Order: sequence, then C-alpha cells, then structure tokens
Amino acid sequence: MGFLLAGLGAVLFSAKAIVVKLTYRYGVDPLTIIGYRMMLSLPFFALVGFYQARRARRGQIPKLSVRESLQLVFLGFIGYYLSSFLDFVGLQTISAGLERLILFLSPTFVLLISAFYLKRPIARGQWLALGLSYLGVMFVFLQDLSFSGSDVMVGSLFVLGSALTYSIYLIGSGELIKRVGATRLVAYAMSVSAVFTLLHFFAVHGLAGLEQPLPVYQLSLIHAVFNTVAPTFMIMWSVARIGAPMTSQLGLLGPVSVLFLAAWLLDEPITGLQLVGTAFALAGAVVLGRRKPQG
Repeated sequence: MGFLLAGLGAVLFSAKAIVVKLTYRYGVDPLTIIGYRMMLSLPFFALVGFYQARRARRGQIPKLSVRESLQLVFLGFIGYYLSSFLDFVGLQTISAGLERLILFLSPTFVLLISAFYLKRPIARGQWLALGLSYLGVMFVFLQDLSFSGSDVMVGSLFVLGSALTYSIYLIGSGELIKRVGATRLVAYAMSVSAVFTLLHFFAVHGLAGLEQPLPVYQLSLIHAVFNTVAPTFMIMWSVARIGAPMTSQLGLLGPVSVLFLAAWLLDEPITGLQLVGTAFALAGAVVLGRRKPQG
C-alpha cells in the first residue's frame, strides 16, 4: 500500500505541470497560480485540521507540544510555500526539461541527509534503484535540455533550492510523523503553507488579483483538489508506511508519467528516446519495490 500511495501520489503531483501549462495561457504569473492553488485547497486542509484539533481536545489523540507546533510551522513554510515558489520562479528563466532534471536531485538529498544526519545506511538495492531511475530520467529529458539564455544559472539555483527545501520537508515530516500522525501533519502543515502563500499573494496583487477569467478558477480547482490535496495525503501516508527515502525515489515515476499525459492532453509527441528512458525509470521502481521495508 505504501508503494502504491507513493506512486499514485507522484503521478498526481507531477500532473500539475499539465494544469499549470494550461493556466499560463490566460496570462497569469507564477504567484497567481500558487496563490489560487493554496486558496482553493485551504478549506479541505482546514476542515481536516479542525477535526484533528477537536480529537486532540477530547483526548482521543495526544495534544501537540510547543516544539511540535513550531516544527509544523517550519515544515509548512519550507515545504509547499518556499519550495513551490522557488520552483515557479526558476521556471521563468530555464526550460522545463532542465527544471525537471534538477528536481530529480531531491531523492539524492533525502538519501544523503538520511545517511549522514540521521545515521541511516543506504542499502545497495536503493543505490541500484536510484541509478536505474536516474539513467531513465536522463534518457527521457536529454532532448529537452536547454542551456541557452543569460539567466539560466540564476534560474537553476532557484530550482536547486526548491529540490533541497522539499527534501528537508520530507525528512522533517518523516521524523515528526511518528509522533503527530500523517493526517494531522498534512492538514496542519498545508494550512500553514496556504497562509504564507496567501499573505504573499495579497501583498503583491491585492484584491485585484481575484479578478481572473473563469477558466483560471476552473483549472485552479483541479490543481487544488487533484494535484494538491489528494496527492499530499497520499505522499504523507506513504512516508508513514515506507519512509521518506523510498517515497522520494518512487516519486521519479511521476515526472515520467507527464510524458503520456502531455501527449494526451497537450498533443506533445513521444519519441523512442523517451520510451527507453521510461523503461529504465520503471525498472528502478520495480527494483525498489522488491526490497522489503525496514523497521
């Protein structure tokens, strides 16, 4: 179940690229897309968070300590506010192919942080799975890479920052989830992320930012429900079952799935090189899936 949740959650998360690409056609900026995403998803997370808080008041689950509350605020800030914002800013100056490639460093960050900071050994099976997946990713996006443009280095650093901050979020949530629980962690952290995002959005655009064409609202609702709320809970439930490193590695399946979604919804061609890369990435996921979870 943990592997299934991680894979499906990764696919839904990655599908946001399709929705974002469609939304950009209406002339909106990255902050508007992120703002609408969190504005429309906040009611879902707030409702779950309210239910969890009521359970805590009734003594059905442990109340949060001050330290745990501060950790949740930090994770909410770094996870889906800062990481998403850095990613969208970077996308303004680099190609989508380069952005995807940089984001694939995230599993490496998770594994290395787990190994050196949390003193967790990296098994040979994980290295093999990671190597196969990375090789597949290289094949898939090799033809999409573009290093032209004067601001490529700056954009790349922004996306690299996004990959690193999201890795820290996964590691931190993996430790806190043991005491807080997956559902409560997601509800609270995402609510915090939404608050940070909306403060930024209204500070820049004001109430005028709410005046958008109807399709922007429609696409943003899809973005919020199917590319944010649903996969967020799936990823956290997966972390609770199989750990952050494995969840992060299985996340490599998501961007590969975008190839087929883009061909279906955006009429983008699929080449033989991309299919070979997809095969390698899936092989890595199979190797990872055959390993028995530890702990």
